[in-house]
Amino acid sequence: GRVTWGGKCCSERRGKREGETRVMGSRSVGAVHSARCYLVLILQLLTQLPRANSVLRYRVAEEGQADVHIGNVASDLGLSTSGIGTGDVTFALESGSEYFKIDNVTGELTTGSKRIDREKLPQCQMIFDENECFLNFEVSVIGPLQSWVDLFDGRIVVTDINDNTPSFPSPVLTLSVEENRPIGTLYLLPTATDRDFGRNGIDRYELIQDSPASRSSVFELQVADTPEGQKQPQLIVKGPLDREAQDSYELVLRVRDGSNPPRSSQALLRVSITDVNDNSPRFERAVYEAEMAENAPPGTPVLQVRATDRDIGVNGQVEYVFGAATESVRRLLRLDEASGWLSVLHRIDREEVSQLRFTITARDRGQPPRTDRTTVVLNVRDENDNVPIVEIRKIGRILVRDGAAMVPENVLVDTPVALVQVSDRDQGENGAVTCTVVGDVPFTLKPAGETALAPPPKYFLHTSALLDYEATREYSVTIVAVDSGSPSLSSNSSLMVRVVDINDHAPTFAQSLVEVHFAENNAPGERVVTVVASDADSGKNAEIAYSLDPSVNGAFYIDADNGDIRATGALDREQRERYEFRVIARDKGTPSLQGSATVVVQVTDRNDNAPKFVQEVFTFYVKENLLTNSPVGMVTVTDADEGENAELSLFVEHDEEDIFSIENNTGTIFSSASFDRERRSAYSFRVRAVDGGEPPRSATATISLFVTDENDNVPSITSPANESYTLLPPASGARTVVRTVTASDGDTGSNADLRYALVGGNPFRLFEIGSSSGVITLAEPLERRHRGLHRLVVWVNDSGTPSLCATALVHVFINESLANATLVDTQVARSLAVPLYMDIAGDPDSERALGKQRLSVAIGVLAGAAAVILVILLVVTARQCGAQGKNGYEAGKKEPEEDFFSPQPPPLQAQGSQNERGRKPRRDKRNNGTAKSERSLYNTSSPRLGSRHHQSSPDLARHYKSSSPLPAVHLQPNSPPVEGKKHQAVQELPPTNTFTGNGNGNADAMSLSSDQCSDYGCQTVKYSKQVRK
Repeated sequence: GRVTWGGKCCSERRGKREGETRVMGSRSVGAVHSARCYLVLILQLLTQLPRANSVLRYRVAEEGQADVHIGNVASDLGLSTSGIGTGDVTFALESGSEYFKIDNVTGELTTGSKRIDREKLPQCQMIFDENECFLNFEVSVIGPLQSWVDLFDGRIVVTDINDNTPSFPSPVLTLSVEENRPIGTLYLLPTATDRDFGRNGIDRYELIQDSPASRSSVFELQVADTPEGQKQPQLIVKGPLDREAQDSYELVLRVRDGSNPPRSSQALLRVSITDVNDNSPRFERAVYEAEMAENAPPGTPVLQVRATDRDIGVNGQVEYVFGAATESVRRLLRLDEASGWLSVLHRIDREEVSQLRFTITARDRGQPPRTDRTTVVLNVRDENDNVPIVEIRKIGRILVRDGAAMVPENVLVDTPVALVQVSDRDQGENGAVTCTVVGDVPFTLKPAGETALAPPPKYFLHTSALLDYEATREYSVTIVAVDSGSPSLSSNSSLMVRVVDINDHAPTFAQSLVEVHFAENNAPGERVVTVVASDADSGKNAEIAYSLDPSVNGAFYIDADNGDIRATGALDREQRERYEFRVIARDKGTPSLQGSATVVVQVTDRNDNAPKFVQEVFTFYVKENLLTNSPVGMVTVTDADEGENAELSLFVEHDEEDIFSIENNTGTIFSSASFDRERRSAYSFRVRAVDGGEPPRSATATISLFVTDENDNVPSITSPANESYTLLPPASGARTVVRTVTASDGDTGSNADLRYALVGGNPFRLFEIGSSSGVITLAEPLERRHRGLHRLVVWVNDSGTPSLCATALVHVFINESLANATLVDTQVARSLAVPLYMDIAGDPDSERALGKQRLSVAIGVLAGAAAVILVILLVVTARQCGAQGKNGYEAGKKEPEEDFFSPQPPPLQAQGSQNERGRKPRRDKRNNGTAKSERSLYNTSSPRLGSRHHQSSPDLARHYKSSSPLPAVHLQPNSPPVEGKKHQAVQELPPTNTFTGNGNGNADAMSLSSDQCSDYGCQTVKYSKQVRK
């Protein structure tokens, strides 16, 4: 805690200064010596004072007494004791004197007279860290005569003491809890406040249950810690709550702080149990019964119902309403909602309502409301206020209409002709009725028999004598009814009995079956036929009404009076050509009699339907090269008419080339010409169908004919030409583009998908070709031996089935420059006559020189022997000259000459077994030298170009390949073309740089692939230079 200046402790300096002062005091006396002491003290203080920005820190408890020691500023600043206490150096509080004071001489800091209350300091409000509540002060250190002043800041931390008791907001706390809350329901209680904090703050809450009255088995206390570090009391329901059993609880809640001893306070917690609508109203009786007089005046009280509810407030307020009650109950009775009184609203007629049975609902005003129901039964007493009623009704087949009964004259005696029913709406004696027939009429009443049902009684009105229509046509019968009430009431009813003539003849038709022919497309309502029936009766019994059987389904209707049958709408024979139905003739007698006849309507045809093709556009696909007069498609056409109206004739229209015809019976379309897709790929024409009706009707359909491709075109190489060549510098690197082979194919699709392959002339594997692009590139670096002319054989084939192919010759001359173009042209021209199985690749002189060096000695040794052999050969040659002329001298035959380009005859393995022909010879780079020497183009043992007939001369017939489905035709080169047959054309030479074949070359050609278009089988063995077209 001490401050050091200049590396030495302040206390040490003070000790030294005190020693020096004592020494000087012992040796000197007088004012001079004192002045020197003061001067030294001032200098020492000036050099030893600490920095002015030093901060002094102290702690003091709140609510302390006055003059409580806090600290010594002088010692805490590390000042020397010399000058301290003498008055030379003084101290003063510049701020903070409200709560603190300082001794001016000693620097002792103490509390002032005003007590410090930490809870009332503004800067300490809501501060819960004891190190954060502080009071700042300033103290100045003043030198002698205030020759210098130093100001220091200080901070005094005010510590808290337990001087405040925790308290609740009110001594009585109230809480409302609904009854029937589930166990575990939690309610937050008001929290207490304590102005202290930390351990002096609130520590715990508890429920006090000192007496049995305060004990509760339905509540308990739980204290939760909040995120702010406070404690929250919570009241938890742990038992059932029933307001009707107990409506309130009083508990004591205590709060304690964490000091020792703790401070505490308590409050009364009143828990009020609020009502929940958990009790339904209850009626006093389940069923209320009462009796009321008929015709009671409105307002007459009848009955009161009562219900009670154990709840309070609106939950216990009961109101009464009608429950399951009919409309008549609500119309006749009034229910008071508050009191439950039932009274008469309108007069009640017992004959209309003899008993009222309904329910009344009592409901409280809680939410949701609870209800109870009771049943009310009201019986109405009868009074004799209704007269008897006599009702006369029909019985059996005798009709009673408008008070008159129509009785046939042929009924027997004692026949019931009417039913008489007597009723009285009153009850008991008031409803007992007696009835009789009044007057002299041939009718009497007899009981209708015992019935299981209660009265009213029923009687039959019987005939008591025979009826005669000619004698009496009608009778008036009166029936009187009297009840047994007091006084009695009576009534009567009359019945007019009319005697009716008997209808005993039914209508009949002259013919039971009527047939008629009726043309279709008629006008609606047009008459079809008229039918007539007759009846032997007279009057109404002879009046006839006509009708049709329902099976006609509305197609026809009939005039009920005259029997005209007419068509409802236009008939369509194509939908239905025959109708059969019944015509009914019914007389107007009672009962009515009827007769019937069958009508058959045969609908005849009209030409009202045009022919119809099943499709508007027919699309057919045929292969090219189809034989003439072959079917190319079939159309289907129909006509809904019949007979001549449905006889169809078919015609071809808009045929530009007039090559199509159609068969009338089958609809098959034929072509009189073969198709060539390359010339024309699609045809479109129309087919017309005409029926034989009058007037005739017709229809047309469009025929779209598409010619599908056949692989009948050989790839055509467009570049390069066989006689052309490309100069390639020896310095060219790998991947250098040498030349591009381009070709085309007249076919389409896969038949025109071309692939390129390098199949010959590449013994050193110097070149590569793109299979789809035809680009020839350099694959290996060039060497000295590679210089010279290279003839590359490129095979181009399509992807058709079978595949067709063509072969191109690409000449590459490897040299720095083209100094002697004539020499290169000569070499290229000679290469065209060299068989393709022989490789032309590079300069032969490099290997010849090596061979000559090796044979130079042997040549010298054998020179003599060679001269002898030469003489012998000349003699043999001279003897054979005559024979040579006889073997066929060819005029203009080229004489043999020495040529470095002489071709080599094919190796023996090329003429081997059939199994070896289908394989491409393998070339191993390790044996390049050997392969080259065996197949070199510069071997002097090869036959001469000028020989009379080379075994590999070209065969022009091998350039022709037909993909026609017709049998192969072998023609001479000069055969004339056959008219109209594309694939029987004259054998032609291939176009420039294009060679085709079928893979069956002569025996001298080397077969390198098992494909039908093999690498070398696609061309002749020897080629001559061709003229570019």
